Amino acid sequence: MRYETITDAIGDTPLVRIDPAVHGLTHIDLYAKLELLNPFGSVKDRAAWRMAEPHLKRAQADGATVVELSSGNTAKALAVIAGMHGLPFTSITNRMKVPEIKDLLLLLGATIEELPGQAECLDPTNTEDPLTRIHRTISEAGSQYLHTDQYYNPLNAQAHIDGTGPEIIKDLDGRAPDYFIACVGTAGSSTGAAQALRAHDPSVTVVGLVAGKSDFIPGIRNIDEVHEVGLFDPENYDTIEAVTADEAIDGLLDLVRRCGILAGPTGGGAYAGAVRHLRAVDAELAAEGTPRRRTAVFIVCDRVESYMSYLRRRRPELLNQQARAGSVSTVTDEQASAAPAMDVDAARQWMAHAQPLVVDLRGTFAFGVAHIEGSVNIVDELFDELLHGGMPFGSERPVMLVCPVGEKSRRYAALLSLMGHRDVRSLDGGVVAWRDAGAPLVRA
Repeated sequence: MRYETITDAIGDTPLVRIDPAVHGLTHIDLYAKLELLNPFGSVKDRAAWRMAEPHLKRAQADGATVVELSSGNTAKALAVIAGMHGLPFTSITNRMKVPEIKDLLLLLGATIEELPGQAECLDPTNTEDPLTRIHRTISEAGSQYLHTDQYYNPLNAQAHIDGTGPEIIKDLDGRAPDYFIACVGTAGSSTGAAQALRAHDPSVTVVGLVAGKSDFIPGIRNIDEVHEVGLFDPENYDTIEAVTADEAIDGLLDLVRRCGILAGPTGGGAYAGAVRHLRAVDAELAAEGTPRRRTAVFIVCDRVESYMSYLRRRRPELLNQQARAGSVSTVTDEQASAAPAMDVDAARQWMAHAQPLVVDLRGTFAFGVAHIEGSVNIVDELFDELLHGGMPFGSERPVMLVCPVGEKSRRYAALLSLMGHRDVRSLDGGVVAWRDAGAPLVRA
């Protein structure tokens, strides 16, 4: 198989049957669509090329910079494509959460601008969010940017309407699967492939998978974040279900160790969510006696190698390491839920009375833009490292922890309580709730 250029190798990825001995389903054939075998390593190669290719000649003539609001695979693919065409590429994000991706982008010659956005997705209704302002600027007609705009560009989904979906049908001998399961990130692959499959067979059941609210799974948004994505439409899915980070890692391990598929956490989450959903279906089919066999397809989005630091932090024992004492990764969901948290009104009254140390766990840029008066900025990763050495302040001193939306601060509050701190609290709803309540902020 010979190609003139590496972009010709995008698409036509294999569809591989998962051994029933691994997933345990007796009446359903489960297949993995291996998007990790695209040339730049992920499902995003399709969308990146489809969004950029029509504009590359103009961008070269204008000396434009390719720009995308991305901290992951879309940025990686666009950095490669831009470099191939002699164009600079800039990734704009509120924070690079996966160090390996950041290092690879720098190796590819990309510029990374980490701005103080309040979420991984921009919120177009919040005109004060720096990511929203940047989005508006780089999207203006006549700007010196080729902005691919993955969250709103219909070509993101079209890449899968024309490619991923029809490929699945072809590899199933002209049939659409009975079930299609996909994780929801920008919603391009889940929306586009589902539309193509349903155009062929309207009875296809589409399951969208999101991350649990308190979990971070690279490439999967939680149910609140997906509503901030312009391509997301809940009507495209028959059901939307949540998967946890632990489920995603367990699924990853099955794929890596038992199937020879070097899937990342997104693929692991898709597999785990698919098997969990299909078990109930399988039980119903078994009750029928001699049912027609069903087929199901899930997408393996990318490769595991880019997520070793994520796995090391979440499951150090997988790498023959011990979980370090004082690590937020050891806090369970139940412990986090039980941690003391206060709404804005109660927090303001308590802060006025107890004069606590207020620790803002957000990034330095976000803290610089707006923060609670008197608070100190310790970025969450640094705070996590500090806690490995023990309590960074006296156990008797009142402490209020603050993060963007109150989830991360609650986990740290639980950890500090477990370490013996006697009065640590989390700001419920975080800085966003504080701002929305009209509470005072110091603004730079």
